[in-house]
Amino acid sequence: MNTSDVAELPAGHPLQTGRTSASPLVTTYQGVRGDVTPVWLMRQAGRSLPEYRALRIGTDMLDACLDPAMASEITLQPWRRHGVDAAIFFSDIVVPMKLAGVDVSIVAGKGPVLGSAVRTAQDVAALPVLDESALAPISDAVALTVAALGDTPLIGFAGAPFTLAAYMVEGGPSKDHIAARTMMHSDPETWQALMQWTSTVTGAFLRAQIVAGASAAQLFDSWAGALSLKDYVEKVAPASKLALARVHGLTYSISGATDAAVRTVPIVHFGVGTGELLKAMHDVGADVVGVDYRIPLDEASRRLGGGVPLQGNLDPALLAAPWPVLEAHILDVLERGTAAPSHVLNLGHGVPPDADPAVITRLVKFVHDNAAAPAA
Repeated sequence: MNTSDVAELPAGHPLQTGRTSASPLVTTYQGVRGDVTPVWLMRQAGRSLPEYRALRIGTDMLDACLDPAMASEITLQPWRRHGVDAAIFFSDIVVPMKLAGVDVSIVAGKGPVLGSAVRTAQDVAALPVLDESALAPISDAVALTVAALGDTPLIGFAGAPFTLAAYMVEGGPSKDHIAARTMMHSDPETWQALMQWTSTVTGAFLRAQIVAGASAAQLFDSWAGALSLKDYVEKVAPASKLALARVHGLTYSISGATDAAVRTVPIVHFGVGTGELLKAMHDVGADVVGVDYRIPLDEASRRLGGGVPLQGNLDPALLAAPWPVLEAHILDVLERGTAAPSHVLNLGHGVPPDADPAVITRLVKFVHDNAAAPAA
């Protein structure tokens, strides 16, 4: 199949039926500022919730991701508890690698670890080809989740090719990703082949979630902040663009729409420490740019030219601050978000494992109670 082929989403898809096409999240991602700023939080599902910890007892992380019923239940837990405007699919960026046959596990307290690092042309050539039928547990989990969410959208997600490649070359987590960056320059042909592989598997993973019912997509480039702008543009961006091509062609029709009869699934691109890369990250084919907590939203909007919807960017550290401090921070982020055409409130990274769920519930209600101001 040509990865850029245009295809309509299935007839029963929530965007096709209208269940989620007019939701605050989807319309905000499309650049329409509503009366209330929608809010969801990265890592809202999982480690901070007692119901998650109880459910996960005795189950390996990747096994939980590949159990459709369990993955669906974990995805739904924060939606039920906090009243967020979207659920984000519970999985892990290395799941498509695992389903392709790569020896990878998630070690508690450390993160993804490979059986052996991928360092040579021979290592890359030996990587297995993903049989997309292996993605069935992902599609099943998404379908279960969407059936329970009603008119609340589900966000599909995948790791960006560079972040996957960085784990593979390093063999696990790294502070500076120097082995990956070294391969990028010392063996560019092998690097390009590895990026082709990672873009293929992660693009397929993302597409499977969208086709099964997710109403938006987010590409996480967790480690792109380790790159210079030049290296990102020349060595990484083409692979991210290729991964997103698997989603770009997915369209849906809006009955009675006056502005456009056919629309595409909105795509968010987020990275950590990527303030210098924002425009390049948008240019790979994103509709929305996620901004971490290191750069104010009004400055991010300026760097993006003022016309790009934004997502972000509360500092996760402030979830543990006294409420008046957190409240002032939320209001500041909401105000700075008015510099963009539209804004989805989120954290500038993920919910910390020791976050108090009651604070998150209060945060969501506070955001909903503070009507969005019109863009300046």
